[in-house]
Order: sequence, then C-alpha cells, then structure tokens
Amino acid sequence: MSVVATLRSETFAANRARARIAFGVNADAGVSRRTRVHEAGSLRVRFPNGLRADTLDAVMVNTAGGMTGGDRFDVAIDVGAGAKLTVTTAAAEKIYRSLGPDTEIAVKLSVSSGGTLAWLPQETILFNQVRLKRSIDVTLDDDAQLLVAEAVVFGRSAMAETVTQGLFVDRWRIHRGGALVFAETARLDTMIAKTLAQSASTAGGVAIASVIKTPGTDDDVAGVRALTESFVGEVGISAWNGIAVARFVARDGATLRRDLMNVLAVLSPAPLPRLWLN
Repeated sequence: MSVVATLRSETFAANRARARIAFGVNADAGVSRRTRVHEAGSLRVRFPNGLRADTLDAVMVNTAGGMTGGDRFDVAIDVGAGAKLTVTTAAAEKIYRSLGPDTEIAVKLSVSSGGTLAWLPQETILFNQVRLKRSIDVTLDDDAQLLVAEAVVFGRSAMAETVTQGLFVDRWRIHRGGALVFAETARLDTMIAKTLAQSASTAGGVAIASVIKTPGTDDDVAGVRALTESFVGEVGISAWNGIAVARFVARDGATLRRDLMNVLAVLSPAPLPRLWLN
C-alpha cells in the first residue's frame, strides 16, 4: 500500500464513530434504580423521571444522528434481581451507505432472577449500499422476563428510496439458565431488493420486525391472533419451549409500526414508551 493510501486509510479510521453505553439497574425497596452509567462517544442514555413507579425507563440517544461504514456502537445492560427496565430510543436509528467497511452494532443484555427487561428501540432505517452487522446477545436467569422488539425498514418509502444493494447481517442469541434457547442469524447480501421481492422472503415488503417474549405462552399467541382482522401487513406468531415469537412484514415503516404497536400492547405488561406514540 502506498503512503498516500495508508494515510487515507488511517484518516478514515480516525474519523469513524466508536460509542458505548453500559449501565446497571437494581431494585431498592420495590423501586428500580440505575446503579452505574458509562457513556462514550456519541451514545447517551437518559432516564425520564416519574413516568412509572415500579419500572425504570431508559432512552438511548445517538447524538451523531446516524451511523455509517466503519462506525461501531456497543450497548451493555445489566438488570439486577427483581428490577424492571424498559429501554427505547429517542428516534429511529439511520444506517447510511458505506464505502466499504461494515457498520457494527453489538448489544449485550443480562437479566437476573426475578428481573424484567423490555428492549423496545424504535425502528432501524437502512439506506442503499448499507453494510450493517448487528448482534444481540441475551443472558437470562431461569425466572427472568424478557420482551424484545426490533424493526428494520429498508429505505424511506415516503421519499421513494429503495435499498437495492448492501449487506445486512442480524445475529440473535438468547441463553436462559446457561442454556442456549434461541439462536438465529439473518443475512441479506448484495442484491437486497431482488431478495426482498421474492415470495419466500417478504414478497416486496420493505419493513420487517421480530418480537420475542419469554416466558411466552399459548395465551400470548391467542391474544395476538385475535387481532388478525386489524393487521394491515402480515403478522405471524407461535410459541414453543416457553418462548413466543412474532414476525412482521409490511409495505412500509408506518404500516409496520401500527401492527407492531398493536401486538406489543397485547404482549407487554406495561404501556409502551411515550416516544413510540409521537
């Protein structure tokens, strides 16, 4: 590599965003309180006061306004025994095109005995020529409770944007009591629009989501299926081995959000974060 090319590479790397949030939540006399907070780079977390007496609300903020190739964000959250936490984001996360390097997001969530975590970020919007690798790793004690919702929108439909090419790798792993209970990796590579157009994937839908609840029961499945007539997009749900999983496909982000909010209202024991209602 030439000196000029080396300098360009080093300059590019120096200008990439590296950000991290790490915090813990413990229960104190029935009230969930943060115990430590670490922030680095453009990631911030705020804790609105007085919204719910028994549950702590956390709002993550990306002050950079989005991510692009070469950026990496890390999130680590530890919910202590008996504590209750709901996490959302201040806005949809935008992942812009990359000139080559991957954008990386690594999420690590831990919930101790009797703890409850609702991980409910607003949607992730992918732009054309995106290169995103995301991992979500969850560790649960045997009697911990978890609700996870992740939505992805390929392009901004209202602005006639499409994602024709790029890379999207989404890796999920959930361990309960030391045992792996859920593992999934989705990969869309190169011709994303062509893949999404296939009937075996989304049949042209550009907005997708997954919701996982554990413990999840047949009652959760019945509650969601009772909403079938109200869905605008496609929604399917099933439960096995104490886990309920719902899948969503929609023609655009607005349709997806409507269906997702209806389902979360059934599956979540607490009201949705107010930012979801804006």
